[in-house]
Amino acid sequence: LSSDKGHAFVEQLHKVQCMLQDVGSNIATPLSSARQAHLKRTSFSEKPVLELEQWIDKYSEELPPLRAFILPSGGKSSAALHVSRAVCRRAERCVVPLVQAGEADPNVAKYLNRLSDYLFVLARYAAMKEGKEEKIYIKPEP
Repeated sequence: LSSDKGHAFVEQLHKVQCMLQDVGSNIATPLSSARQAHLKRTSFSEKPVLELEQWIDKYSEELPPLRAFILPSGGKSSAALHVSRAVCRRAERCVVPLVQAGEADPNVAKYLNRLSDYLFVLARYAAMKEGKEEKIYIKPEP
């Protein structure tokens, strides 16, 4: 959807997909029992986390300040990015116990945490670039 709209961040999303392969490799290789050669191949550094933070800052600078909660909206690209963010948060919640048990690299959990923030910022950015309205959350009356 984002490719169809010509968004410049599509290449970043491709890079994220590749990094998620590395995330999966790290999770599938328990730190306590894997052979050293496997651990070396599946280690996960802080560099991708820092890169996500740079991307977040870049897109955030272009967005209007967020003054209320928003609902997944803003057109198809934006809505798909919101769904991706929700899936990412769920994955993060599954990974945290593995990190706490010492079986996965803490940078994996950090990456997923920052990735969900990145996807949220991209969802807002896509809506803005496409001229689509973001729906504001309104608390229902009791």
